[in-house]
Amino acid sequence: MRDQTKHARSADRAAAASEQGAKKGSRTRHRLRLRNLRPDDYESMRSITGRVYASMGGQFGGAMSKEKFQSMLSRFPEGQIGIEDRGRIVAAALSLIVDYDRYGDSHSYGEITGDAYFTTHDPDGDVLYGAEVVVDPDYRSMRLGRRLYDARKELCKKLNLRAIIAGGRIPGYKEHADRMTPQQYVEAVRGKKLHDPVLSFQLANDFQVRRVIRGYLPGDAASLDYATLIQWENMYYERRAKPVVGAQKDSARIGAVQWRLRQVESVEDLLQQVEYFVESVADFKSDFAVFPELFNVALMGLVEQGNVAEAMRKIAEFTPRIVESMQGMAVRHNVNIVGASMPVVEDGRLYNEAYLFRRDGTQETQRKIHITPIEKRLWGLEGGNVLRHFRTDAGTIGILICYDVEFPELGRVLADRGVQILFVPSWTETKNGYQRVRRCAQARAIENECYVILSGSVGNLPRVENVNIHYSQSAIFSPSDFAFPHDAVVAESTPDTETVLVADVDLEKLRRLRDEGSVRTFRDRRLDLYRVEWLGPVSE
Repeated sequence: MRDQTKHARSADRAAAASEQGAKKGSRTRHRLRLRNLRPDDYESMRSITGRVYASMGGQFGGAMSKEKFQSMLSRFPEGQIGIEDRGRIVAAALSLIVDYDRYGDSHSYGEITGDAYFTTHDPDGDVLYGAEVVVDPDYRSMRLGRRLYDARKELCKKLNLRAIIAGGRIPGYKEHADRMTPQQYVEAVRGKKLHDPVLSFQLANDFQVRRVIRGYLPGDAASLDYATLIQWENMYYERRAKPVVGAQKDSARIGAVQWRLRQVESVEDLLQQVEYFVESVADFKSDFAVFPELFNVALMGLVEQGNVAEAMRKIAEFTPRIVESMQGMAVRHNVNIVGASMPVVEDGRLYNEAYLFRRDGTQETQRKIHITPIEKRLWGLEGGNVLRHFRTDAGTIGILICYDVEFPELGRVLADRGVQILFVPSWTETKNGYQRVRRCAQARAIENECYVILSGSVGNLPRVENVNIHYSQSAIFSPSDFAFPHDAVVAESTPDTETVLVADVDLEKLRRLRDEGSVRTFRDRRLDLYRVEWLGPVSE
């Protein structure tokens, strides 16, 4: 935990001074309120962390990035606590829940916090992990750290977690390193023979030292990269039985539809084909039914094609009707439907929008961000500017439509947000176009340690201009390690044939891979040298 609270004696003196000032009529100078952090608090957090960690080196030094802040809030908003003064955040405590046995006592800050993105947050975990406590230097005389610690304890009790555990810096150790070991220094602080700005405060707040760890926070020169592992035990904790219904799933069954484009006589004709495949996939007790990009393009045969751009806009008029019908299918057949991108018009602009129809009746969308030259030239498509991730009852997922998967930055951003399964609805005309998408999809699976599902269209539409031929081979790709198939392909269909590919993916293997894999491409990134940061609008 990057903890910047001041020691007790300094706080006492400052508190007395503050009280004296209050008696002189300055009672209304501050208006403090404890609350959860919000997305619009980022600038305050950036300012505080920039000041507090300006001198710290390594990947965790300096101001917090917006992407990390948004990731923390999206994963565990209840655990991000702040104190505001007249609308501005002046102190904050950041936390996540972890299954502590997965990490043990020898972890680093980056390992247990997902490099501060909180991708390791586990709602079913048993420990509230304190990632950070930070106080604006101008407010350190007001004992705000104690308030934040108390709020964390209340949260731990409310959520029935067994303990609060954190890695605490020991910034006073550097001055004594020439004459004592870190363990001797900690014992001296515990015995009140020495004072440490962080550890003394933590001990005064009922935390106990479990052990001393090395390499916890690289770049922490004042602590010489040492830290204490501290713990506060929740005496009210009651051991929970694992829920039989509604628990986080350890695996997911995927049904990827290799969709044959054929002439249709009406929208009802198209929807009849869709429901046939949804029902087929649901019969296998699948969690997801995946449809390809622009699967409804056969509807262009029902409209005037003198102007192909206008024809695409005309079939966009069918989209609301299809959306309503497919949402009903998801509920009726108890399966999440993913992909199924269709054209939509908004404010006169044409977009390619993919859908997530959850089986609980809710729905989400993801627009294609990168538009190919021919899509711009023929149809006038424009790219979206929001990258979303979605929580489902069978894992956290993302959607990259065809060309988008050829841009590795998008996959990396989604991985930082905790995506376990990446769906790639595609539409390719030739084998070389298909191979571009396939190879990039496989790369995304390996570099981000996730599953990637590729679903495409086959067949031809001779009466539809510029939608003549198609080639695809639907597939499910995995990371490449001993726990996965030797070729990193979980399953693949027969090329260029209408079919459904059904296979299971083991989500627990992804969790173990990040901790125990022979290589750890996600965790071993040199974030002190480079990073990928989303600059566009942030939305879940």
